[in-house]
Amino acid sequence: MSHAEHEIVTAADLPAPIGYAHAVIAAPGRTVYLGGQTAQAADGAIFGTTIVEQFDLAARNLVAALQAAGGQPDDLVSLQIFVTDIAAYRASMKELGSVWRTHFRRRYPAMAAIGVAELFDPTAMVELVGVAVIP
Repeated sequence: MSHAEHEIVTAADLPAPIGYAHAVIAAPGRTVYLGGQTAQAADGAIFGTTIVEQFDLAARNLVAALQAAGGQPDDLVSLQIFVTDIAAYRASMKELGSVWRTHFRRRYPAMAAIGVAELFDPTAMVELVGVAVIP
């Protein structure tokens, strides 16, 4: 069975996107709204003391939720990244890029990184919220 690809759109009037897409036209399919995923380990506790460590587990958890819904990372069309320390996130871009490729390869959905004062679990530094369309 052929797997339809979502179309990545780059707007000519905007700066070239690096590490995100300007827009994504979703292929026909079932829309999956992924609840916020943090670096919550199996015991419920937040794992990791750095943005990179926490992003790694949050991404793993997001992919696990997506796979449970029958999807795969390429099905993501939108991702919001909430971080409690945007400066630390910015300073960790190289390491975060490597972690990203581990979970999502080199495909980037429409994304936003948003600095917030605090997440629901006060020890969480990053939370990922995504939307996927499963063809």
